[in-house]
Amino acid sequence: MNKLSREVAIIGIGQTKFGENWDLSFRELGIQAGIEAIKDSGIESKVIDALYVGNMSAGLFMDQEHVASMVMEEVGLADRQVPATRVEAADASGALALRQGILDIASGHSNVVIVGGSEKVTDVTSDIASEFIMAGADRAWEGLFGASLPSLFALMARKHMHDFGTTREQLAQVAVKNHYNGARNPIAQFQREIDIDTVINANPIADPLGVFDCFPVSDGAAALVLCDMKTALEYCNDPVKIIGTGQGSDTISISNRKDITTIRSTVKAAERAYEMAGIGPSDIDVAEVHDSYTIAEILAIEDLGFFGKGEGGKAVEDGETALTGSIPINTSGGLKARGHPFGATGIAQINELVLQLRSKADGRQVNNVQKVLAQNLGGTGGTSLVHILEVA
Repeated sequence: MNKLSREVAIIGIGQTKFGENWDLSFRELGIQAGIEAIKDSGIESKVIDALYVGNMSAGLFMDQEHVASMVMEEVGLADRQVPATRVEAADASGALALRQGILDIASGHSNVVIVGGSEKVTDVTSDIASEFIMAGADRAWEGLFGASLPSLFALMARKHMHDFGTTREQLAQVAVKNHYNGARNPIAQFQREIDIDTVINANPIADPLGVFDCFPVSDGAAALVLCDMKTALEYCNDPVKIIGTGQGSDTISISNRKDITTIRSTVKAAERAYEMAGIGPSDIDVAEVHDSYTIAEILAIEDLGFFGKGEGGKAVEDGETALTGSIPINTSGGLKARGHPFGATGIAQINELVLQLRSKADGRQVNNVQKVLAQNLGGTGGTSLVHILEVA
């Protein structure tokens, strides 16, 4: 895959605290994140050429479609009729919005783009939320027959355990690690460490997964400012360069896949991003991956090439993915502890990696970070996005 035709950089990031934000509306969450990103970048709103908004289910959760126009108005860009586009790919919506922004700038069509993602989930009850979340998978052929998103990932976990000897304790260790990291992230939803016994003895959700193996219900928003490298150097002393972007798709249902222990969309997205960046898995210093369920992180670190197939559980158990390990994974706390407002997740992953590259991830900073990677998954893997960044 060819490199981007024009260099693209990140010059500003912003994010709300993730969690049950009862007192903030969808609009207010988006405004907070967007204004923070613009302030961080140092740009003026008059130079913004386009806006991309990642959102999974505003129509389901709050009876509001056409949210891109709404967000554009709320952040003060209506007077200039700045083009705004909503992007949807289930819980990969944020990362796909980022990819659209990257390609817009790389094409030369725009110079400065705001990319945001937001979700407001707590406006509905938990049982309704669970039903809506299944919309990211195959509701007709899986949900109709009683499958839920956690039950589908539980099937993946059981198969991985059967084929490779992955243990319940290794799954639990993913949650323990990510809560440890989340406890050091001031904007994480959960900022408390847990132990393996807590995970294993928690209320069951779908065997072998319990409450602490699954992502929480989260509200929140995240945003960033993209621009071409020439513009970036005018505004920013520490721009972050995007050197790889890849997207892959697969069947929306896991029943039509040959192997449910490999997310083929992630494998292909990573292959494309690595090729564009001209590097391989061994060059990555830190990664944020999609750990909506503990098994999802184990699959991700294998599919991204950090560890061989079937070796992910042992790698977590041995501390290879901890802050001091060979490849620190989810320094933010991941979806599990930082939180998972679907449309915002892919942007929040990038924001954490920008902090790592800027050496500003206080309390969880990894030493000498040069190249980083983010992987964001839609549903059970119908869509995967991989982005690779480095210090400019």
